[in-house]
Amino acid sequence: MSTAAIARPGVLVDRLVPRASTLTNVLLVAIGAAVVGVLAQAEWRIGPVPITGQTLGVMLVGGALGMRRGAAALTTYMIAGLAGAPVFAGGAGGPAYVMAPTFGYVIGFIGAAAIAGWAAERAWDRNVLLAMGGFLLATAAPFVVGMPYLAIVLGLTDLSTVAAFGLTPFIVPGLIKAGLAAALFPLAWKLVRRFER
Repeated sequence: MSTAAIARPGVLVDRLVPRASTLTNVLLVAIGAAVVGVLAQAEWRIGPVPITGQTLGVMLVGGALGMRRGAAALTTYMIAGLAGAPVFAGGAGGPAYVMAPTFGYVIGFIGAAAIAGWAAERAWDRNVLLAMGGFLLATAAPFVVGMPYLAIVLGLTDLSTVAAFGLTPFIVPGLIKAGLAAALFPLAWKLVRRFER
């Protein structure tokens, strides 16, 4: 028997659903979008800035589904929100959300899920330190689009002001969420391996 014949799927959902059809993949993408939508409603405040479970959802969905399906799930999430589903943070949704200062982060979530999925496809999610590295990269991705978008929408030109609104308040929560995801995935893999015995 060749090694190709016994090769194991790379991401968690492929181990749980080994023979996914097109319909199954569509369903997994929809479930991923819904998970992010639900976690986006979990909110707490650090000072005046609301912190949500949205980015944790992005990492979990990207890591579980892999690069392509993760990006598809977050694209679906964005489209559903713009179509009016109340899936964005605070139950927001609708086409006017394009003008929200935080919409750039929603766009960036697509890349973040792809990065988390890319890392998972390389088995980084099975080791806490590697998983943390992948999830930190995924956590950083939304800021690449989000900060310039926020600056344009709010008319901010000073980089320190943009950072104060769109970066600094999210550093510690981002580290915590990346750490949580990095701890959860190796644990999930241990459970999967235990049930496969």
